[in-house]
Amino acid sequence: MAWARGLDIPFGGETVLYTGHMYQLIPSITTMATSLERFENSWITRFFAIGRVLNRAINISRFMALTHQPEKRAYNTILRNITRLLRASGVDFGYLFAEELYSGALLHDQGVDEVFTTQARRVSALLQKNGVRQVITVDPHTTNMFRSVYRTVLNEYRVEVKSYLELLAERDPDCVRQLDLDLVIHDSCIYARYEEVVDQPRELLRKAGVRIHDPELSGRLTHCCGGPIESLFPGKAQEIANKRTEQLADCGDSVTTMCPICMANIKRASIRGLKVRDISEYLVAAYCPGASRPQGYARNHSSRKNQFRERGLVS
Repeated sequence: MAWARGLDIPFGGETVLYTGHMYQLIPSITTMATSLERFENSWITRFFAIGRVLNRAINISRFMALTHQPEKRAYNTILRNITRLLRASGVDFGYLFAEELYSGALLHDQGVDEVFTTQARRVSALLQKNGVRQVITVDPHTTNMFRSVYRTVLNEYRVEVKSYLELLAERDPDCVRQLDLDLVIHDSCIYARYEEVVDQPRELLRKAGVRIHDPELSGRLTHCCGGPIESLFPGKAQEIANKRTEQLADCGDSVTTMCPICMANIKRASIRGLKVRDISEYLVAAYCPGASRPQGYARNHSSRKNQFRERGLVS
């Protein structure tokens, strides 16, 4: 809940901003994936079963997922940016603070159906207890769980769900600053293929004076970032992320994402000189009075791979 300090967001209400803990979890997931990558295909993995037993008494996982405060603050800033954007667009909302629960997205992705259904019931009961009728989500995985997947496992689930990007596009806020820059968009698989969130972020960026460049695979045909398997198969996740990063670098050196897992994986795989930022950083600079312009963004667009080779950005 650290991200919400000082923002004076009311508790609960009919409309709530639901983070699903995704942005907050990423620093730990990234550190864990890096730690596991050292042991992948190593003889040490033979003793992981012992570690799982010991973990019931002593939380070993926390030592493998220790995070740095600057990284936590960076991801918290994304949630603060989203809050500023919604308020600038006149959206009233609350937050469930300590009562908010994880959506169970990774349980669903990994096929742990019984546990996922139990978690979905808990989340649904939480929303019902607090009289929540509309949920504003901040990431594609929570959006997909709340809007599409929960309805397949819960009979009495009646909640309206919109991504903050959809809500902003509907509100059509006034642009207070033209950014005049080039950006390469990496589409989230979940947003593009399952939730039809493709045009909305582009509309918001174009209105803000952004020249958009789509990589080889984009929209519904977007290439995976390598997640969310980084916690199970970090080597394979890195391999996939490397392929995607080269596709992105072929279009420009400033990349924007709209998913915390995508951002984390592409950043881990990023070639030298490629800047990766969450879309909220650009949107808050364009639509919120008093916001600062993103630092180190690229005005000049380069679309030919040989230009990047000359600069040592790609092999």
